[in-house]
Amino acid sequence: MSLTVAELNQRSLEIFRELVDTYVETGEPVGSRTLSRRLNTPLSPATIRNIMADLEEAGLLYAPHTSAGRLPTDEGLRLFVHGLLEIGDLNEQERKNIDTLCNKSNRSVASVLEEATAMLSGLSNCAGLVMAPKADAPLKHIEFVQIAPGRALVVLINQEGDVENRLIEVPSGISPSVFSEATNYLSSRLAGFTLAQAKNLINEELKNHQAHLSELTANVVSAGLAVWAGGEEGGSLIVKGQSNLLHGVTEVDELDQIRELFQILDTKERLHELLDASIKAEGVQIFIGSENSLFKLSGCSLVVSPYHNSRQKIIGAIGVIGPARMNYGRIIPLVDYTAKMVSRLIG
Repeated sequence: MSLTVAELNQRSLEIFRELVDTYVETGEPVGSRTLSRRLNTPLSPATIRNIMADLEEAGLLYAPHTSAGRLPTDEGLRLFVHGLLEIGDLNEQERKNIDTLCNKSNRSVASVLEEATAMLSGLSNCAGLVMAPKADAPLKHIEFVQIAPGRALVVLINQEGDVENRLIEVPSGISPSVFSEATNYLSSRLAGFTLAQAKNLINEELKNHQAHLSELTANVVSAGLAVWAGGEEGGSLIVKGQSNLLHGVTEVDELDQIRELFQILDTKERLHELLDASIKAEGVQIFIGSENSLFKLSGCSLVVSPYHNSRQKIIGAIGVIGPARMNYGRIIPLVDYTAKMVSRLIG
């Protein structure tokens, strides 16, 4: 049976909060003597041990191996995060870093998300992840623009007004007429279709030589479509900073948990399902340890928040994944602020 904060007396709450705070700082089991030195209320180690025993019986703490110290269980961490956590605020430098991201212009949504994920990973010392928007809006226009010898920009606009720019490599010396022919061909076939639908149609025409295009133009068209390959149906998943998860890991059990998490991050499929579910709700969401079957063996947690387009429609989610003892008080506002800034920039 899960306990609530209201069911614990003041002394138990103080000891429990201090124990979790110490665990988040050190990652080590916390003993009664350590707590007696840290508590504001003077209590003997014997009194603290009795209270810790009660908290253990309630399912909030456990003793790893034969250690005299205690660690919070997943249920204990959830009680702490949802009922006792004092959420901090971002410092001036953190806000400045995120705001700087939002003040940059002339970038595609994909590059914004890539950079935001990498920045979030660096600031949190965890792995950053983002689910990019699903490309399911009907298309309106596509255009090829040569920007340098051997390079062109593909501009894609959907009927909701969202604009995506992607760079492609093309043979040097292509005449402007090739780009015009590629633009006219694609625009005549894309309008009203989603990207996935249009790609199927066009690839079939190119394959069967039904497009009546020169070989050079056909290659440009194929290159333009290829930059949107994969992920259109369900939104792509970007993960950055997995190496951060190894920081401070010394115990064999912890290494095993991180290896398990790396496997989850590599396959991405189940993580994608969790993120997809998270965008159905507003605000920051927290998944701790065994609360979700995905993290049952890895002992990790996910802090995630959805982001919006200009019409306030949720189109994706951004967050961090890391050890269950992550600094929730700092990471929750970090994820929240980043999601809001990404929404502002995309909007």
